[in-house]
Amino acid sequence: MTRTSYAGLRDRVVLITGGASGIGAAFVRSFAAQGARVAFLDLDEAAGRALVADVKAAAGTAPLFVPCDLLDIDALRDAMAQVQGSLGDAAVLVNNAANDQRQVLAEVTSAEFDWMIGVNLKHVFFAAQAVVPQMQARGGGSIINMSSIAWMRGAPGLPVYAAAKAAIVGFTNSLARSLGPDRIRVNAIAPGMVITERQRRLWYPDDQAIAELRTRQAIPDAVTPEDIANMALFLASDDSQRITRQCFQVDAGLG
Repeated sequence: MTRTSYAGLRDRVVLITGGASGIGAAFVRSFAAQGARVAFLDLDEAAGRALVADVKAAAGTAPLFVPCDLLDIDALRDAMAQVQGSLGDAAVLVNNAANDQRQVLAEVTSAEFDWMIGVNLKHVFFAAQAVVPQMQARGGGSIINMSSIAWMRGAPGLPVYAAAKAAIVGFTNSLARSLGPDRIRVNAIAPGMVITERQRRLWYPDDQAIAELRTRQAIPDAVTPEDIANMALFLASDDSQRITRQCFQVDAGLG
């Protein structure tokens, strides 16, 4: 399949949270392949450094990896300042980091609730807060927040995750309205069933279960991390310059 090339992304600074593995790694690879100056934050230092080496070998330029615990908002702000100091003002922010930990409603403690909101929502807010002045200084930008179809479908076993991912769409809509005059676009992506290595290890070890879920898709083919990255490339590019306050489902029509 021929991939779309977005010339306008070349040399633009793209910041990705949770970029060391899964869908986040696909974002890093895809933006690097477009010639963007990519930086990514992640807690997993081993995976992050391995990805840097892989991307450098494939794209010729190494992305900037900044280890960071996104639950620590001061550390997040410091990491984003480090990226700005190294690469310049960000044109694109992809708020990707998340954790879809399964939970039983009756067993969720206050501490677990706070942790889930922290890892799925709080850093999204504060990363956007930190990047907005950079985008205002450069005359515009694109913020892409990762939601999920889990809250739309009422997926069982994900009460806090679904709440956070629904909240991201509300945040996206509010931010798009307030930042539109600055030509900063804010959109969300809601992936469907994307079987990453982590998903297979933790939640979908059974190929038959995966096959059964895919029968509920309008398009039977697997939704891959690259499919999600393709949508992010479009939303980051000038081709989508009049698109904001939207949530795009990339789920092969999962019902």
